[in-house]
Amino acid sequence: MNTDSNLHAQRATRGIFLVAGLGMAAWAPLIPFAKSRLEIDDGMLGLLLLCIASGSMLVMPFSGRLIARYGCRALILACALLLCCDFPLMVSANSRWAMGTALLVFGAVNGLLDVSMNAQAVIVERESGQSRMSGFHGFYSIGSIAGAGSVSVLLWAGVSPPHAVLLVVLFIAGIVVSASRHLLARRPAESDEAGGPLQALSHPRLLFIAALCFFIFLIEGAMLDWSAVFLHAERGVEKSRAGFGFTLYSIAVALGRLYGDRLVNAIGGPRILVLGGLCAAGGLLLMVSAEPAGLSLLGFVLAGLGLSNIIPVLFTAAGNQRDIPSNFALPAVTLVGYTGLLSGPALIGEVARQSNLTTVFAAGVVILLLVSALSRKAVR
Repeated sequence: MNTDSNLHAQRATRGIFLVAGLGMAAWAPLIPFAKSRLEIDDGMLGLLLLCIASGSMLVMPFSGRLIARYGCRALILACALLLCCDFPLMVSANSRWAMGTALLVFGAVNGLLDVSMNAQAVIVERESGQSRMSGFHGFYSIGSIAGAGSVSVLLWAGVSPPHAVLLVVLFIAGIVVSASRHLLARRPAESDEAGGPLQALSHPRLLFIAALCFFIFLIEGAMLDWSAVFLHAERGVEKSRAGFGFTLYSIAVALGRLYGDRLVNAIGGPRILVLGGLCAAGGLLLMVSAEPAGLSLLGFVLAGLGLSNIIPVLFTAAGNQRDIPSNFALPAVTLVGYTGLLSGPALIGEVARQSNLTTVFAAGVVILLLVSALSRKAVR
């Protein structure tokens, strides 16, 4: 791939990462409306959110074979089309079964899109000869800001959820059409090597990295699916404004990742993991201990800054294992991480039903302190 082609591929990859972040985050401000429309409690909401996890977990074990057979471009375009069709169903479903089905598809689409766009990113980064992964993930964060922020503003302005989603779908379609020409049609070069993600997890160090990813993704899943509910139910924020907490969190994550490469080069990956965990723990502690909503929102910012570069550093560590091909190491870590991201919110719903969401996020403080204490072993 020549320099000009690689630059076009980089722009296309950034666009797809932006779409993935936008599509996932646009759902967060809509969750309180879905809960009210279906007249369900936190426990049932958690079970419905488990459908997202189920969809992703069902498709991820086959993602490597699908990429090998059809290539990144075909899968990315198929996922974008399904996302645009599924989103309107998620905001119009009036029964638990219909919502569960729509969320199952939503999870499958996002799981497959995540693996295929990261597969494209690995190829583009390798052929550029420079580190690009943090920047790609930064655009995912920018997409999260655009998704959560735009939908929150539209809802605050009185736009109905179906009309807000229609605008999001049109925006996604425009980006994907623009990027489609420069997506990679070929499959990853390493896809024919023996082994697989499950075999990669038999290596103790990679399993340790995957376990850290599990807990960090669990916290991120809580922020995505429960932050708006937390602000509305336990801080008294109106439903139409409750999505701003996740918006601020997403902005902090984006800023942290945009400067992430500089920070890693300046102080090293191990210190990023330790300091990031401590900062995120402080943010969650402020969220659960500060009664004024304004101080809780500051906690969202600190949590976002702390969490922003932990996953990129862990992914870099996983991809640089000497005895495990990155083609298998990264999907293995992603699969374990997604288990926390997508199944965690269902567990959180059950815990919240037995106690409250303040207890849930307080437990997150303990988890982050443990991650911070143990994370140096992952990056040496």
